[in-house]
Amino acid sequence: MNKRSTILIAGFGSIGRRHFRNLQSLGFRDLAVLRTGKSVLPTAELSDTPVFYHLEAALAEKPLAVIVANPTALHIPVALAAARAGCHLFIEKPLSDRREGLEELGRLISRENLIAQSGFQLRFHPGLQQVRQWLSDGLVGEVVSVDAHYGEFLPGWHPWEDYRESYSARATLGGGVVLTLCHPFDYLEWLLGPVAGVFALTARRSGLGIEVEDTAQILLRFASGVIGHLNLDYVQQPPSHGFRIVGQQGTIEWHYHDGHAGCYEAPKKRWHTFHLPEKFHRNQLYLAEMRAFLEAVFSGGRPESDFRAGTRALELALAVKESAAAGQLVNLDKNPGGPEIPVLSHNSLQPNQG
Repeated sequence: MNKRSTILIAGFGSIGRRHFRNLQSLGFRDLAVLRTGKSVLPTAELSDTPVFYHLEAALAEKPLAVIVANPTALHIPVALAAARAGCHLFIEKPLSDRREGLEELGRLISRENLIAQSGFQLRFHPGLQQVRQWLSDGLVGEVVSVDAHYGEFLPGWHPWEDYRESYSARATLGGGVVLTLCHPFDYLEWLLGPVAGVFALTARRSGLGIEVEDTAQILLRFASGVIGHLNLDYVQQPPSHGFRIVGQQGTIEWHYHDGHAGCYEAPKKRWHTFHLPEKFHRNQLYLAEMRAFLEAVFSGGRPESDFRAGTRALELALAVKESAAAGQLVNLDKNPGGPEIPVLSHNSLQPNQG
């Protein structure tokens, strides 16, 4: 290994392998992998890559950056050790399944001037970026409400493994639909600003025999006054992912699976439409987020979805779980001084300064 140029990938499951291949396709060959050996995926492609089975040994080689792609509940211990070793961090979503360790990690990132990016690749989706532009241009006026839906049949995700043994289905690994399908928590705030309160109901209604919640119905109250609804489930066939934003002067719709976005501008009685390029494929989102991370590491600057954004999405997910457990509204405090995404008052994390 070439010290201080190597990128270490912690975890070689589905997403770890994707990042490994994408880094190679981007021309980055100085890679190493940390794995437990429990993945059922083929490993022949690792024949020329240094492989470690102990975190301490991997970090002793002083990698430049660590891609944290192991199960959710194990993210923070790896990230903390990597940050102490001075490594830049790319942490898959969600950051964790709990708050413990987040404050310390935030301090390390700030103190060591580390780049820390969260794995919310949908911020790079051309359709979502177009929606954000329509909102910025004020085409639908002041937003009134949003209705979002993200449902996908869990057994269809990774056909090569028993879905009941996957991290998504196991409480001890940070599974459950609220944490695993947390993308809307990030992109809805990215589009509409911070959420001030949540009320949620969760259930196990899929019949899939898993130990975590597989369905969630969530009401959102944004700081701006926008009200919203979000459905998450492990059940829906065919899958459905998208939203409708209603404004005082029009409506915006986005559909992930066909890539379509539309904006109805009521004063002009006309639709604006967006379609993905004909050869667009899902992996382009992962390539884009990895390019952004590498650019931040090698050229400086703040990544699109940094540690602060990842922390915020986790806080929303945990608030949903707390609301469902208590059967009541959970308020999220706002930080008036935060120009973009506020952090909760009980969490003194600092924004990434890398």
